[in-house]
Amino acid sequence: MYTYNDKMADLMSSDPHALQIISRFRLPLGVGDKTIQDVCRENNVHTSTFLTLVNYKPGCDNCIDYNDLSLPTLMEYLRQAHAYFFNFSLPMLRRKLIEAINYSVSDSKIPMLIIRFFDEYVNEVSLHMQHENEQLFPYVEKLLEGEKGDGFNIEIFAHQHRAVDDQHIADKLTELKNLIVKYYPQTDENDLLISALSDLFQVESALDRHCTFEDEILLPAVRLLEQRYRNSPVRKKKQEPTEELSDREKDVLVEVVKGLSNKEIADVLCISIHTVISHRKNISRKLNIHSPAGLTIYAIVNNLVDLDEFKDNL
Repeated sequence: MYTYNDKMADLMSSDPHALQIISRFRLPLGVGDKTIQDVCRENNVHTSTFLTLVNYKPGCDNCIDYNDLSLPTLMEYLRQAHAYFFNFSLPMLRRKLIEAINYSVSDSKIPMLIIRFFDEYVNEVSLHMQHENEQLFPYVEKLLEGEKGDGFNIEIFAHQHRAVDDQHIADKLTELKNLIVKYYPQTDENDLLISALSDLFQVESALDRHCTFEDEILLPAVRLLEQRYRNSPVRKKKQEPTEELSDREKDVLVEVVKGLSNKEIADVLCISIHTVISHRKNISRKLNIHSPAGLTIYAIVNNLVDLDEFKDNL
C-alpha cells in the first residue's frame, strides 16, 4: 500500500498500473524525490483519491474511505481515461492491426473482417462512455450541488453498466483475440501481428481496470451521495430567486416579450448576440421563468411594457 509520504518516483518505476493513473491525472515526470502528497498538491490532484485508485484491489471495498474521496476528482480522472482510450489507445491499436494486415500476402477476407469487428467494438464502447459523460457525470454534479437530477436512476444505470462491461467490453475483446489466434491466415510476417495482439491484451487489461473503478468505487460513492441527499435535514425545495434584474437585463426582456430574435435584440441594443444570450440565461435563472408566456406575464405585472404596444404579438 502506497502512502502520502512514499516517493512518487518509486511508484512510477515499480507499478505499470499506477503509470496509467498518473498519466490520466496529468501528473508530470521528473518528480525527483518528491512525495506522492507533494506532487499531487502541486498539481491540484486530491491525494486521497489518487491513492485510492493506485492502491485499489478488486474485492477490497471495505478498504475505501468514501468520506475522504473526492467525486469531482474521480470523475475528472474517468473523463480523462475516456479521452485516452478514444484519442490515443484504440486508434493506435487500430493502426497497428492495419499495418500488420498489410504485411499479409493472403487473399483471405478474414483480416478485413477482423478490422470491421474491431471498429464495431470501438463504436459500442464509445456509445457506452459517451452515455457516462452526458448522463452519469452531470447527474452526480447536480447531487454535489444539492440538487436531484430528474430522469436518471442510478440502479438501472448500474445494472446496464455491469451488463455492458461483461458482454460488450470483456467478452468482445476475448472474442477478437480468439479470432486472431485461431483463424488469422498463416504468414511468415507474424512479428507485427503478435505485437498488435500483445497491445490488445494491454488495452483489455486497462479497460477492465477502468470498468472496475466505475463499478466498485464510483457507483458506491454515488449511492452514498444519494443517501446523504435524501437524509439531509436541511434539504428544502429550491427557493425562488430573489435577485433583481439589471437595467440591461430588463431591456433585453422587453425585446424578448416583443418577439424579437437574438440577432434583432443585439441590433436594437447595440450589443453582441453572445451578450444577448448571456442576459437571457441570467433572466431565466433569476426569475425561474423559462417560457415566453411566463416572461410576458412578468413584464406586464412589473410594468416593464405597455400592453397596447405589443398586443399584436400576444
